Amino acid sequence: MLRKQENRIKRHKKIRAKLTGKAVRPRLCVFRSANHIYAQMIDDERGKVLLSVNDLSLKTELPKGEKGQKGKINKAREVGRLIASKAIEKKIDKVIFDRGGHKYHGRIKALAEGAREGGLKF
Repeated sequence: MLRKQENRIKRHKKIRAKLTGKAVRPRLCVFRSANHIYAQMIDDERGKVLLSVNDLSLKTELPKGEKGQKGKINKAREVGRLIASKAIEKKIDKVIFDRGGHKYHGRIKALAEGAREGGLKF
């Protein structure tokens, strides 16, 4: 388990060396724990978090999706939609997606798709 986490951190450092969020195009950073998912929009030039959303801030419990999708994937998609709507209110429509060293799969992919559905462009 420790080796798996070390590899993820290595991947994340490589990704972060190439990505920089700016005020016009902030970085959409995703953190995934075992039970929850968090997303932030960060302006790296000023070192400020512009927005932050997580699945704990969702108002209602989401039902399981069609085609065997589980509740966590639906929550991730809703978090993506929610951060997109908040970003659109702040006149942000383009972002740089930082997947945090995780594979673009499962909850990370669902969050990205939800953000795209909400109107963000990567």
